[in-house]
Amino acid sequence: MSISVQEADFDTGAEIDTLGAGGAIGAVVSFVGLMRDMRGDTAIRAMTLEHYPGMTEKALASIERQARSRWDVQRVRIIHRIGRLMPEDRIVLVAVASKHRGEAFAACQFIMDYLKTDAPFWKKEETAEGGHWVEARSSDDDARRRWNDEAKPNG
Repeated sequence: MSISVQEADFDTGAEIDTLGAGGAIGAVVSFVGLMRDMRGDTAIRAMTLEHYPGMTEKALASIERQARSRWDVQRVRIIHRIGRLMPEDRIVLVAVASKHRGEAFAACQFIMDYLKTDAPFWKKEETAEGGHWVEARSSDDDARRRWNDEAKPNG
């Protein structure tokens, strides 16, 4: 397990290379979230991400443990940036290494779906009209809820 909450950017390729090292790994699946420059018809100039230090890392570790309890994964890397970000900046990396691609795909999607609802991050967007806090989306709740309806492969 490797979790980082940081202001600094990250090198996606280097992170994936680290996860894939070793003969037992057959697949590395990753998701990289980028900052968009638009929300609907509104141009976004920048976004500030805040978090609750200590609590955030514990929440991410819990999500990672839940994924490991469902799927046979060898390595997980989660990086989430905080601070002021600009359009096209990388925000989040979730990468999962496993013996088989199916396990890696499922675990990666699960982690991202839970991260969107269970990790204490707050987003403030800057637009021409000023700044505003971004509200939680019901579609994120729906994505998370579907995992509760699916049987655990290892259980």
